[in-house]
Amino acid sequence: MKAYLVLETGERFEGEIEGEHQDVYGEVVFYTGMTGYQEVMSDPSFKGQLVVFTYPLIGNYGINEHDFESTAPQAAGMIVSESSSKGYHYEASQSLASCCKKANIPLLSGIDTRAVVKRIREQGDMGAVITTDPANISFENWTPIGEQELVKEVATAEVMTTGEDGPHVVLVDFGFKQSIFDALIEKGCKVTVVPYHTSFEDIASLKPDGVLFSNGPGNPKKMEPFLPTVRKLAENYPALGICLGHQLLALAFGADTDKLRFGHRGANQPVLDVVTKRVYMTSQNHSYVVKEESLAETDFDVLFKNINDGSIEGLRHKHLPVQTVQFHPEAHPGPSDSEVIFSQFIDEIHSKGREKAYA
Repeated sequence: MKAYLVLETGERFEGEIEGEHQDVYGEVVFYTGMTGYQEVMSDPSFKGQLVVFTYPLIGNYGINEHDFESTAPQAAGMIVSESSSKGYHYEASQSLASCCKKANIPLLSGIDTRAVVKRIREQGDMGAVITTDPANISFENWTPIGEQELVKEVATAEVMTTGEDGPHVVLVDFGFKQSIFDALIEKGCKVTVVPYHTSFEDIASLKPDGVLFSNGPGNPKKMEPFLPTVRKLAENYPALGICLGHQLLALAFGADTDKLRFGHRGANQPVLDVVTKRVYMTSQNHSYVVKEESLAETDFDVLFKNINDGSIEGLRHKHLPVQTVQFHPEAHPGPSDSEVIFSQFIDEIHSKGREKAYA
């Protein structure tokens, strides 16, 4: 069936879509990875977004049962140049098209993705709609992503604990990826996942050895009511913030955030460790960044920077065992060289040299 991607600017791109779909509005963004489409469609950080894939052929290794980042589909829509009708991989259980159909996610193919990405790079992430009737759309009732409260739509509502031995890490869930949870389990941790609005007292009652603030969708400033709890936890336990968690820790200690024109989304973002001068190739998915000039009034030092645009990619507190990264150290999808971040977090928990009376 003929369908269209219509941008907020009024420009439209023609393609094909399988099945019947209602008009789907979202923020159109682009993803530069050659692989990882299964993780993208299930990553809570993509909630409400129409994802344009820059690689020309998507779906060629199909969909398997292992690489979902959450239990429900998250992306609002998938936009590709060409969609492979079959999955040519021994673990593939279904095609990308069939998975999208089951999840009721529109898969728009035959689109000039190079032209769409060029518009996004020029004008920034913007509102868009996937529709079969481009003459009958309106953005008047669509709320921009930065004004939506998306975390409550993807975060858990229950406390869940896995494991019995090892360091006890409380994972504060703003929309965590399954691979982050898995990385902690692989490191031998006992992990308790709690809702993002859990109080300091309730988390303290779990007797954690460390706290991890997860990734998640949307504008970090929409989480402002919870920043005092974020700060108090970081002042009392070794803490690691990933992606949205990184931004929330920065905000909680007095820094500021801003939105990039078109964000970082892909498995090939080069990041420099400013101390060791080592470069990591990282997996990323975010629109917002910490403003470097706002760190002057905090006790955070810059630990990582993006080589492409110089934006902040990680922080370390001068006095507290608190570290943050804008990228995904579990690197799923992507290379695994930055997985050492988890080991450093576990080392902080075990460290005798920075021992203090944690509440």
